[in-house]
Amino acid sequence: MQYQEAVDYLYSRLPVFQNIGAKAFKPGLQTTKALCEILGNPQDLFPVIHVGGTNGKGSSSHMLASIFQEAGYKVGLYTSPHLKSFTERIRVQGQPIREDYVGQFVSDNLLNIERLSPSFFELTVGMAFRYFADQNVDIAIIEVGMGGRLDSTNVVQPLVSLITNVSFDHVQYLGDTLAKIAFEKAGIIKAGIPVIIGEYDPNTAPVFEEISGPLQSPLYFADKLVAIDSRPGDAHTQACKVIASTHFSDLNGAYRLDLLGEYQLKNLKGVLIAVSILKDLGFNLSLEIVQRALAKVKVNTGLKGRWQQISERPNVFCDTGHNYAGLTLSLHQFSKIKASQHRFVIGFVSDKDIDGVLTLFPTGGKYYFCQPANSRALDAATLKKMAQVHGLYGDVFWDVNTALKKAREESAETDAIYVGGSTFVVADLVEL
Repeated sequence: MQYQEAVDYLYSRLPVFQNIGAKAFKPGLQTTKALCEILGNPQDLFPVIHVGGTNGKGSSSHMLASIFQEAGYKVGLYTSPHLKSFTERIRVQGQPIREDYVGQFVSDNLLNIERLSPSFFELTVGMAFRYFADQNVDIAIIEVGMGGRLDSTNVVQPLVSLITNVSFDHVQYLGDTLAKIAFEKAGIIKAGIPVIIGEYDPNTAPVFEEISGPLQSPLYFADKLVAIDSRPGDAHTQACKVIASTHFSDLNGAYRLDLLGEYQLKNLKGVLIAVSILKDLGFNLSLEIVQRALAKVKVNTGLKGRWQQISERPNVFCDTGHNYAGLTLSLHQFSKIKASQHRFVIGFVSDKDIDGVLTLFPTGGKYYFCQPANSRALDAATLKKMAQVHGLYGDVFWDVNTALKKAREESAETDAIYVGGSTFVVADLVEL
């Protein structure tokens, strides 16, 4: 089976969450376990770092992958969703999975697919594990899809678990309180395995303590152990100084990140604690290696769409932040950019808290309402009506590229344009 034929088959045959939402949601690990058994349980053939959380888990996974690559290890990286190509989800040494491997994998497993009826995500997880095993990776960084406890990736037995933070997202699946969501995220905690929580929150900390305690899993709250001071950077990097508690003093030093979102400094704390723990387990992760790796995450791993500047005069920034917490941080950073006029090209999927996030956008901005090329997309005309209730006014466009073109035409060189609202809006950008 050729690559495109295989991908078309997967999209047509299997339920895809990013396209149809709830209809594709299959909680539970039974199907994933059955698929992995057929594939030879490849998830047990290499060490794993398991990364969950509401926001920042993708960026944290890419940072960790860059660090291990820079240290000379052969690294598998599994993340979701993809922006441009299905192959982005599964990488080795930053390179997407080979298209011929995808075609062959689907061909070889047609009968298993028909018999097990896995979700698109479940099959992709199995494919990633088998690919990493076939590539003889030294370590794999596995990002949780949604939640944790019932997520397909939760069949791994990791060296360390990292949970970046907990905020409101996917509440219809994970629960309507932070404690309920934390319970689902905490499902990746394994007996005796260190777990790092990136951001301490009194609403969720007791959940992590109650679950990790009986499992005798060492628990670390990264932002209680690491302080980061932002320093002047340049157009291509943001600089910071790290001061950690005594046990983690090997992390102390100056760092430069090629990931320019200010929120990445929050993610960095959890990543560094994970690095220190893994160093104690015998991995060669010196300060110098970590410093080099963090300065070229995008080069090493191919990460895109996280506070990415795609052009100048006017300055155009895009960001995949798509929930209240994520958009709060990215919009705050955008508000600090000096501009004659701040313009916003935004679109959303319909199963999010649209009214809630619209309150984050400034009433003084000029808006270009669009919709992603996704069956879950919120109609741009409906978005315009919802936005007007919050004092946000602009015109309707049926895709992000047309909207951005119009925003540029109406901009002075000193204006600034923000593109986002949904990961899928960013994914539709032809310039990305």
